[in-house]
Amino acid sequence: MGATTLITVAPTGAESAKADVPALPVTLDELVQTAKECEAAGAAVIHVHIRDDDARPTLDLARLRDTVQALRESTGLIVQLSTGGAVTDPYEDRLRVLDAEPDGCSLTCGTVNFGDDVFMNPWPFMAELYQRTQAQGVVPEFELFDLGHVAALHRLLDKYGPPSGGHVHCDLVMGVPGGMPGDARTLVAAVQALPEGATWSATGVGRTSLPVMFAALSAGGHLRVGMEDTLTFAKGRPVTANVELVQRAAELAGLAQRPPMSAADARVLLGVGKGGK
Repeated sequence: MGATTLITVAPTGAESAKADVPALPVTLDELVQTAKECEAAGAAVIHVHIRDDDARPTLDLARLRDTVQALRESTGLIVQLSTGGAVTDPYEDRLRVLDAEPDGCSLTCGTVNFGDDVFMNPWPFMAELYQRTQAQGVVPEFELFDLGHVAALHRLLDKYGPPSGGHVHCDLVMGVPGGMPGDARTLVAAVQALPEGATWSATGVGRTSLPVMFAALSAGGHLRVGMEDTLTFAKGRPVTANVELVQRAAELAGLAQRPPMSAADARVLLGVGKGGK
């Protein structure tokens, strides 16, 4: 097998309002349809936030379970639930996300200023979440918003051992106002600090989307795209659907001669299913 690129789609997020962004998938039917389109375009992982009947962010466990089941039934994608939720969600609700039995989950390795808000991830919460992923066989993706988060990742691994599935995979979230900038120089610095043997994706928020994508491909990394992070396809041109972001990522990966990775290969890479699930 030649070199391939893992493409993750993050279609919804918790920040944008449906009223402001009509193309945002917020119902289960919209999310499933988006997942099918993005899988066909080259995505292997879907990073999931859900909304309630009023399209507001929620961590309701029954809805999360229904969402995981529906995505499993209709796609072959790896289902990764967000444990970040919205910046206002309490820690206990964020921990309970694992009870929906996803393939994977996000695990943010530190607190970060998030625009005007603060995304809280203190050490005791991170440690508790990490140990629960190990106990429940959920594969964590370590979300790194800043270089200090890389140090916290090393601390987690040193103290509690390898993750479920045995492989460390990270996502560099770049360009958030308050986090690390989305440029090639910062990406290289972050990658150099990662644990030996770790793989990584990169996410460029907003206008950093393309610079981060090009830098990640040139440095041997993988890609995360989606309307959680990017609402503008080009200057003055809103994103019309998540699939066009996945298609662009797949096209660039192809140009880099590292075409999109299949979901089956992604399961092997990430160790999904090896941790007792």
